[in-house]
Amino acid sequence: MAEAGSSKGQRRREQIMNVLKRQGRITIQELVERFGISEATARRDLELMEKSEPVIRTIGGAMYDGMNAVRELPFAEKEGLSFLEKERIAAAAASLIHEGDVVGLSGGTTNYYLAKLLKTRRGITVVTNAVNVAMELAGSDINVVVTGGMMRHNSFELCGPLGEGMIGQLHIGKMFLGVDGVSSTGGITTYSEQEAHIAKAMIRRSQATYAMFDHTKIGRTSLFSIAPLSQLQGFITDEELPQQLASIAKTHEIQIVIADAQYGASV
Repeated sequence: MAEAGSSKGQRRREQIMNVLKRQGRITIQELVERFGISEATARRDLELMEKSEPVIRTIGGAMYDGMNAVRELPFAEKEGLSFLEKERIAAAAASLIHEGDVVGLSGGTTNYYLAKLLKTRRGITVVTNAVNVAMELAGSDINVVVTGGMMRHNSFELCGPLGEGMIGQLHIGKMFLGVDGVSSTGGITTYSEQEAHIAKAMIRRSQATYAMFDHTKIGRTSLFSIAPLSQLQGFITDEELPQQLASIAKTHEIQIVIADAQYGASV
């Protein structure tokens, strides 16, 4: 009976995959109605598919990720992707920030969640090139330094020579950098050339740089390089790293922080 149930579930997931390829995304409600399954079963199917198929879970369903290497999503759309994992990663990052720190926050949804956690803190200075991160911290006891530049509407990040010039005058203690891809050969990468340049400038002015990424970014290489792994001091992620990447991290003495669902973070 268990074998028959497993076979039925596999056939259903293959059908779900076909739908995703055709229409690009699917909602939990649509799965329930189309396949006559419970919400719990629909969520479990998507969780299983994310591990083996080009699928990314969203808040209300999932989307097809077969063209990930060349696609950049708007912030509003990225905010719903792997949001639980990103919240845990943000909590792990927050545990590394202490009173008196000067921290850098790039754009991206994980740093947006991190800003939400920091807004109740005191005695911290945040340097950011992301307008939405700065606005999230507005009205708090955090000292906020916003770099200049032209805003990219997909990410709300300020980029360009104006911002890079200002960053060159600053001293950042800990830099928390959201990335679109991380791999043993490609280092950390992003979809945007402009964001890559501003990230490089912030890394140069930082004492320690932490790359933040969920498991869907591991092994991926986006178009533009930010930095080789040798320039990083920490990884903050939600799952154990593949052996090759973990070995390289050890070689470069990169601290690996695994965000834990129950306890917040483990090192």
